[in-house]
Amino acid sequence: MPFSRPAIMLVILISLLLPLSASAEETIHIVQPGETLYRISTNYGVSMDVIAQANNISNRERIFAGTQLVIPDLSEAVENPLIAAEPEHHVVQPGETLASIANRYGLTVQQIAQINNISNPNNIQRGQTLTVFTSSENTTTSGSAGNAPFEVPLGVGTPYVVQPGEHLAEIAQRFGVTWPAIVQANKITDPNLVEAGQVIIIPDARTVTDLGIITPMELAPNAPAAAVSVGKEIIVDLSDSRIYAYEDGRLVRTVLGSMGLPATPTVKGNFKVQRKYPSQLMSGPGYYLPNVQWIMYFYAGYAIHGAYWHNNFGQPMSHGCVNLPNEEALWFYEWASVGTPVLVQA
Repeated sequence: MPFSRPAIMLVILISLLLPLSASAEETIHIVQPGETLYRISTNYGVSMDVIAQANNISNRERIFAGTQLVIPDLSEAVENPLIAAEPEHHVVQPGETLASIANRYGLTVQQIAQINNISNPNNIQRGQTLTVFTSSENTTTSGSAGNAPFEVPLGVGTPYVVQPGEHLAEIAQRFGVTWPAIVQANKITDPNLVEAGQVIIIPDARTVTDLGIITPMELAPNAPAAAVSVGKEIIVDLSDSRIYAYEDGRLVRTVLGSMGLPATPTVKGNFKVQRKYPSQLMSGPGYYLPNVQWIMYFYAGYAIHGAYWHNNFGQPMSHGCVNLPNEEALWFYEWASVGTPVLVQA
């Protein structure tokens, strides 16, 4: 007896949920500068626990660029096939992520990625049609509305749980809004102090009319006065662990950093950017850091540079240098030229 087309489609789709063959090989991933374990895990659709266990990682916040990580057989992340499941279509709504869609239908991110041939789980587009499964056993909502695509009402944001190692800028980019819009929606006083596990609201992009709503002075009302009235200037203030960028006496950017530990304090005084390197190996007693990026030396071995090995900005962490998130270090690196004044004050 021939099978109907819907029945054949159901068999094919459910087969995608079955574990992969035992011959599937492990994947080797080389950690790139600025990557976190969370970001890597989401890219492969494998939990951080699985990757950490496979690589004997005890501190998930401390992975180094250039490290080779074993990504276990992806079939291990796929759960048992669904029972009595019915295929249907889901249209991605503004603000939705693959994780939120998976949670809605009682699936895993890896299952939806497999069904729809998605190579990067973080790269889905609004309006994209996904094939999913739903049943009375696995749907996370009740009633007839449970089978309808989730609609984000106009003017209402999407709750999002900040993951380890994430910054407001990359979260904003993922949802297609700007970080000032998220700051405004959540009344965040310091955008550099978002913590893993914190729940924030991602505003509906359709309601964002002014993407320049937050100025550096509004974010740092107690910023020090510029010492240079003409041209560019960098001020590193050790008292509040911040670095400030001024242009013609006007504050144009400020970000939280990590300066020297008590035993290895950051040097104070008036300096200038002496030399710049896009990346470099930094090593010394007790540390070995390959591929440190966006380095600007301002005095002897003291530099402003990116830090991929920690996310504890606002606390002393360095051997005297000024540690910044990589994306912020890049901004200062591109903005400042050799000869830009650097004032380090307490």
